[in-house]
Amino acid sequence: RFGETVAVNQLELTVQAGEVFGFLGHNGAGKTTTIRMILDIIKPTSGQISVLGGPMSEATKAQIGYLPEERGLYENMTLLDTLLFLGQLKGLSRRTARQRTEQYLHEVDLWEAHDRQIKALSRGMNQKAQFVAAILHEPALIIADEPFSGLDPVNTRVIKKLLYTMRDRGTAIVMSTHQMHQVEEMCQRILLIDRGRQVLYGPLQEIRQRFAGNAVEVELRGHVDQVPGVAHLNYANGSYRMVLEEGVQPETVLKTLVQCPDVTVERFAPVQTALDEIFVQVVGRSLSPEELPSAEMVVEGEERAP
Repeated sequence: RFGETVAVNQLELTVQAGEVFGFLGHNGAGKTTTIRMILDIIKPTSGQISVLGGPMSEATKAQIGYLPEERGLYENMTLLDTLLFLGQLKGLSRRTARQRTEQYLHEVDLWEAHDRQIKALSRGMNQKAQFVAAILHEPALIIADEPFSGLDPVNTRVIKKLLYTMRDRGTAIVMSTHQMHQVEEMCQRILLIDRGRQVLYGPLQEIRQRFAGNAVEVELRGHVDQVPGVAHLNYANGSYRMVLEEGVQPETVLKTLVQCPDVTVERFAPVQTALDEIFVQVVGRSLSPEELPSAEMVVEGEERAP
């Protein structure tokens, strides 16, 4: 609460070790405030935040990797010196910081730029450097705000691979991005907030099923003009989209199609509702490219030695 303004109100959620969690919301929804509370930059007016099994401490802070949307590396330092400095700030010995810096710079194809000043790096190179800075100490929790900003498809794949590797090691990852297809691909569960309140929370697959329209997509050999129980039928790009009449179950339509002469059903699947469509349905307006990402949470996992 800031005076009479309630920025975040009654959020309750858990982020589990070994998952990529999507945190979504318009600009002004309360995402930045929530992240600042998680990082102990500001204190909540009420409620509790548990990170890695307990209240925030200096030891816990050392187990967090944060990739902010606003980038902020030291422009006049070389890439290598910057990462060595930041690694040691997170508790790494100089030797370990050097080993991991070399390892990760090779993995993101930045080693050849290790002796360049930060200000001489391109936007994409700077983004990868900032990402390495966030994971150098191999944290138990990563909060990544727009991790793919400024990256081409090849480098996006590189960052994804590293995130998946850390997830598989048991790292809890909170990812905020306006790129909904990345959320759909990477996240097992999501939180959507609006005006400081939770509006959607849970497994992404369950949320998509909840918002799925009464429609199916069908690929078949043969041709159909009308199907009992189908209110509207449209053929495009090699498949039929069938909107079912109210109360009609997909299984009933499938059985009817299977029994049709001269028709062979090759694919029959419910139409998946895209996440951006769900966002618009729930919040009431679409996203601009500048809008989206980040939450208040409980993070499960074990603290790790540097």
